[in-house]
Amino acid sequence: MNESRTPASPARLGRRPGAGNTRSTVLEAARARFARDGFTATTIRLVAADAGVDASQVMQFFRSKDALFAEVMSVPASALARFDTAFEGPDEHLGERVVRAYVEAWEGPAEESDPLMAMLRGAIVNESAAEELRAFLQSRLLAGTLADSRPDAALRAGLASSMLVGVVTSRRVIGVPLLAEATKDELIRILAPAIQRILV
Repeated sequence: MNESRTPASPARLGRRPGAGNTRSTVLEAARARFARDGFTATTIRLVAADAGVDASQVMQFFRSKDALFAEVMSVPASALARFDTAFEGPDEHLGERVVRAYVEAWEGPAEESDPLMAMLRGAIVNESAAEELRAFLQSRLLAGTLADSRPDAALRAGLASSMLVGVVTSRRVIGVPLLAEATKDELIRILAPAIQRILV
């Protein structure tokens, strides 16, 4: 018995119901992709595939990869709070608080760490990302040193920050094995005295 069958249609990637939800889905996919692959290797097509939508729909929302990247780099308030509160409290444990804030923000929950990692990876090849990273670090440094009257307080904070960003880059971008395999607690234990010496 011959039975004519209609071939199954491939699943369409077209417009999902609810533009707001779709836009959020695209942003989440882009945030994860930029954080993992960096600016150059990330394409609109890859983000669209990750989000389960057409590339044209991503373009409707964001117009370009640069515009999408700019939106992805919005750092959540919870990450900013980590950096700000690190400078609160007695000087005795400042180094430990600052190292912990950096490690937990850059390597913590995806909603905090992905925008920071996207910014860091993108800063290597994209000027707007580099500008965002510069502005972000500078604002955190100035906020953290407001109560410090020493003339070199901001410079000290800048040196500490550059060391910590260097560690994050070595662990998460370059993947230096000894650093990548170290636990967060090991990093905090070893780095805290050095950062304490610079800051206090």
